[in-house]
Amino acid sequence: MFNAIGAFFSLYLATLVLLTGSGLFNTYMGLRLTQLSVSEIWVGALLAIFYLGLVFGARVGHKLILGIGHIRAYAASAALVTVAVLIQIMVDNLWIWLVLRFVAGAAMVTQFIGIESWLNEQTENEKRGTVFAFYMVMTSLGTVLGQVVLTYFPEMNYEPLVFVAICSVMSLVPVALTRRLHPALQVPAPINAKYYLERVPLSISVLLIAGMVTGAFYALAPVYGLRAHLNSEQVAMFVAISVAAGVLAQWPVGWLADRIGRVLTIRINAIFLLLLALPLVGWIDFSYTWLLVFSAAFGVLQFTLYPLGAAFANDNVDPERRVGLSAILYMVYGIGACLGPLLVGVLMDRLGSHFYFIFVVACGALLVFLVRPQKITGNNLSQDAPTEYVPMPSMQTSAAAVALDPRIDISSDISHDPVIEEPTELNDPQTDPKSAEPEQTDSAYKESASDDKPLLSEVSKPQ
Repeated sequence: MFNAIGAFFSLYLATLVLLTGSGLFNTYMGLRLTQLSVSEIWVGALLAIFYLGLVFGARVGHKLILGIGHIRAYAASAALVTVAVLIQIMVDNLWIWLVLRFVAGAAMVTQFIGIESWLNEQTENEKRGTVFAFYMVMTSLGTVLGQVVLTYFPEMNYEPLVFVAICSVMSLVPVALTRRLHPALQVPAPINAKYYLERVPLSISVLLIAGMVTGAFYALAPVYGLRAHLNSEQVAMFVAISVAAGVLAQWPVGWLADRIGRVLTIRINAIFLLLLALPLVGWIDFSYTWLLVFSAAFGVLQFTLYPLGAAFANDNVDPERRVGLSAILYMVYGIGACLGPLLVGVLMDRLGSHFYFIFVVACGALLVFLVRPQKITGNNLSQDAPTEYVPMPSMQTSAAAVALDPRIDISSDISHDPVIEEPTELNDPQTDPKSAEPEQTDSAYKESASDDKPLLSEVSKPQ
């Protein structure tokens, strides 16, 4: 394990420094604009467009790396991020800030792709899980460190932006000085999105809602904290403890999901998300200590929704198409992360800060409604299910990271190949005995599954 981690130390260090600056900036933005009495709509929009840049800048970043190489693309992107941050010190126009945040998101995703594709191409299959897990820890640790560093800037002036710019430049040093060889990078090809939408519709719904909750948290939880009479240092800790709790909960939640099933775990998660948010909708004033407790609990729930939904999807997609699945799930999660801040920003601006947690209640209730045993069948279960639960990084990375998922075998992946439907004659009961069997319900499947690993599979159109 230590050899695998040490081999990529420079890339891990760059990730840590990069995410420290990014994590600080997202919280700073909410605090600074709220202190200036800027509408929550703008706060939500500024983070939403950053996530939009992360999602839609990936294709451009991929082509840039193909054209000029990893280190040069990383350096150019770091320069763009630094300039975008520094211009925000000089210019106060929020429309210009929107453009700068989109540029920063598109540039930063190029940095993520460079690091993650580097890790992916030079990692052996048996070490993939270790490399991926440590990368996830570095991304989350960087976000937490960003909140801790923010506590040293109580004035919320331009100084935090200077620190973010310093982090962007300093992340260049370990990448530029690495002795590792440049990896090859595959040319991206179209992926059949329809196949995944039909195959795992429920998982995609879970990922969309998870993205909305997470995006709203990063954008507007700091605003909620200020409205709850916390100072800037307390708000930073309010965010930090949530992220830290979410990271630490990944492994116990994975252990639980492997034993009681993905669907039941997601449903329990959603129920607790709903119940825990109810007391915070404005009925009761909680002390700072209790707000930290609630924040930790929400971190456990909201940051495990993505890996739970991904595990459920992987259980229902053929192993050779999981690279494409990862890309689709990341895209859906990113779209949710764009929608969440926009929607919550409007609600908080028009109706009050307590509507942040009313939104969380609504998302929890929607998940409880959607993730029901009656909607589950065993038709599309993959031959290697139940797959391993794998902790996932937050929305601060790119889709390239999920290719490190140990459930994926890149050498045999055919995600970019067309999906060929089975001939209709195979549906004849005389030639295909499976077609004569009635569609399995949840209870029917559980009776045929092993007793120690009851697993549920999604309803979908049989392939």
